[in-house]
Amino acid sequence: MTVDDRAENPSRTTGERDDTAGPAAELSRRRLLGTVGAAGAGGLALGAVGGVAGHAAAQPEPGAGLASVGRTEVPFGGEHQPGITTPMQARGHLVAFDLAPGAGRKEAAALLRRWSATARRLMAGRPAGDSTITLDAGPSSLTVTVGFGRSFFGRTGLEKQRPFALDPLPAFSSDRLDAKRSEGDLWVQIGADDALVAFDALRTLQRDAGDAARVRWQMNGFNRTPGATEQPMTTRNLMGQVDGTNNPKESEPDFRKRIFVPANAADGSSDPAWMAGGSYAVVRRIRMLLDDWEKLSQTAQEKVIGRRKSDGAPLTGGSETTEPKLDAFDAEGKPVIPADAHARISRPDQNGGAAMLRRPFSFHDGYDEDGVPDAGLLFICWQADPMRGFVPVQRKLDRGDALSAFIRHESSGLFAVPGGARSGEYVGQRLLES
Repeated sequence: MTVDDRAENPSRTTGERDDTAGPAAELSRRRLLGTVGAAGAGGLALGAVGGVAGHAAAQPEPGAGLASVGRTEVPFGGEHQPGITTPMQARGHLVAFDLAPGAGRKEAAALLRRWSATARRLMAGRPAGDSTITLDAGPSSLTVTVGFGRSFFGRTGLEKQRPFALDPLPAFSSDRLDAKRSEGDLWVQIGADDALVAFDALRTLQRDAGDAARVRWQMNGFNRTPGATEQPMTTRNLMGQVDGTNNPKESEPDFRKRIFVPANAADGSSDPAWMAGGSYAVVRRIRMLLDDWEKLSQTAQEKVIGRRKSDGAPLTGGSETTEPKLDAFDAEGKPVIPADAHARISRPDQNGGAAMLRRPFSFHDGYDEDGVPDAGLLFICWQADPMRGFVPVQRKLDRGDALSAFIRHESSGLFAVPGGARSGEYVGQRLLES
């Protein structure tokens, strides 16, 4: 059996794994991770505690030792690409590529073949090429996820296959977008629980691009490392807020409908057939104005968010998962959770049920010339249709979210992420060979 066969064969080892057992079994295997946070569901800007960073779709089980971190392996193949419902990893790299001048459909297909072969090997904990960076490391929950930007379809002569869902996002008042760090023909998300493993994947995929594509922009992110807390818990963002309490859960009956493109038009899909099992990723670099935020008292910060800083519970009491009482008033007749609190405005029930699976990374890229930290959130959200997920929630936040004064959206991208590769396939094959 070859290495690539093992990467797709349900009986391969590193702990025998059954890829045919379905999403629940697959996620149970990935719960070997210690501490996990994943992407929240109601907020955007930075998902306050009801917001951006958040619970993983699959919550970790207690008792995972640190020794399990390097051993944990995420399957490459499947109905969906990895890195969407995978528990949040400690390290992430986001990179966009533009096809090189003269490169088209043929070159793109060859590139996706190379990337898929590399991802299979690396995610199985096997080195690709002559790199020795991870020679003594395990797979460390490595995932590689690939998507296509709007411009990709014109470059490859596949305009008729471009989904309507890739129409440009509307402008928002908090946008201060840098075009050089936005969009792109191709997008790659890399996640791992070891920084060297993540870097090795980034470097290898960049080398694989060869003359076919050039890096347009690249961003680095991080989260809490599995095992860093005594018990698994929701992660915190750089504002110190428990972040991601209300993320959609896979146990919810409408989870798949909200997050993944259905397999056929009978299920209400207007997407092209090659997107079956796929999802749409909105990617935004959201800078947190930490100096301004930290001037607020803790009480003022909690009113901006609508939740306690200590444990993420709503200001109306209870625990992190207690439903907030939006109709509760204080002794002065004011709402306990202010009308412009991020947690109130971002809730799905305040946005016609609009929700998305948020799975971001924090970032810190040093300090500017004034000594202000260039830090914040690499916001990534997943949905079956961005016009029903990201857009209505962000519009609502744009009109009156108290958190908006402390954040700035600096780059943006929207990518169509096809379903997972079947055995013997490469990612995107159903599009490029249609």
